Amino acid sequence: MNSIGHMDDLHDAVDWLCVQSSVLDRWGHRLAATLKSGGRLLAAGGSVDAAQYLTTELAGRFGGELSAMALHGDTSAMTAIGNDDGYEDVFARQVAAHGRPGDVVMLLSTSGRSPNLLQAARTARLIGATCWAMTGRAPNPLASIVDEALCVPAGSTTVREAHLVAVHVLCGAVENALLEHRHA
Repeated sequence: MNSIGHMDDLHDAVDWLCVQSSVLDRWGHRLAATLKSGGRLLAAGGSVDAAQYLTTELAGRFGGELSAMALHGDTSAMTAIGNDDGYEDVFARQVAAHGRPGDVVMLLSTSGRSPNLLQAARTARLIGATCWAMTGRAPNPLASIVDEALCVPAGSTTVREAHLVAVHVLCGAVENALLEHRHA
C-alpha cells in the first residue's frame, strides 16, 4: 500500500472512531469511577505501546491517585510465568494475582485471537472484573468473550494506530469525568 492509501485507511479509521466516541466516553466515566473508588486498571496486549501508554498516562497524569498497570511491564513475571506455565497464561496469572472484583481489565489486540489475551479475558470474568477490548475487525474470539469491545474495521497497522488514538481519547474522557466529579 502506498502512503496515500495508508493515510486514506487511517482517515477512515479515525472517522469510525468518531462515530464510536460515545463508547470511549462511557468507558472513561466508568474507569474514572472505578479508579477513584480504589479500583485498578490492568492492561495488556500485543499492542504493548498502547497498553503501556494508557496505564502510564493514568497513573502519572493524576499525581499517583489512580492505580493502573501494564501487565507486560513486569518482565520477571512475564519470563517466570512463560517459562514455568507457558506464555498462554502470562497475563491471566497476573490478572488473577492483581485483579479484584470491580476492577477493569483492558486488552488490546489487532487480531483478537491471541491465546494469552483470551485467557486473561476469561480470568477477568472469573474474578468479577469488567473486561474491555480494543481489537481489529469483528467478529473475533476476544470481542466475543469480553464485556464490551471496540473493533476497528481496518488492517493491522491502521488498527494499532487507531488504538493509540482511542487510548488518547479514553484518557481525555477519564480526565473529563474526574473534573465533572470535582465540580459536582
